[in-house]
Amino acid sequence: MTPAATIWRHLPNLISSLRIVLVVPVAWLMLEHRYGSALWLALVAGSSDALDGWLARRFGWRSRLGAFLDPAADKLLLMTSYLVLALMAQLPWWLALLVLGRDLVILGGALGYRLLIGPFTAKPSRIAKFCTMLQIVYVLLVLLRSSALPALHLQPMQWLVAVLTVASGLDYVLRWAARARREAHAQRNRCKGMPHDA
Repeated sequence: MTPAATIWRHLPNLISSLRIVLVVPVAWLMLEHRYGSALWLALVAGSSDALDGWLARRFGWRSRLGAFLDPAADKLLLMTSYLVLALMAQLPWWLALLVLGRDLVILGGALGYRLLIGPFTAKPSRIAKFCTMLQIVYVLLVLLRSSALPALHLQPMQWLVAVLTVASGLDYVLRWAARARREAHAQRNRCKGMPHDA
């Protein structure tokens, strides 16, 4: 592989890294009450998310690093946005903590599963994907309301985000628990089938 081809292959990872870097200016703009600018920069970050995913799929530039960087960048930007907007009283604290708590439960469950049972790669379910999409749209609408449309009514969407956040978190926990039971059952069967020393 030529040096140029190697550089192009890492382009999706570079874009994901850029999205992580953008977390700082987005948060700073919110803290400075420059919600319109934060909205535009958040849209740029969202567009980069779609771009790096498309490049990785289209040209086969997937990598283990990319599989980590892409969701990490998304979660970091999303959680930072919720926490800063709650700090600026643009959305309720309980919702920000609910979103953060759900992701911490998922992270803790994944680490616990790996340490106690073994590797487990869980693809996001439909409800998890829809929940993340709605969480992102809600943040963008909050920024839009704070910058240009103060009359925008987001209460129904706020509760929908809350319900889906809880539901998707429970979905992850239940899927991990079911997988853990199957692994434990399989382990017991393997132990029963092992020959005993005379």
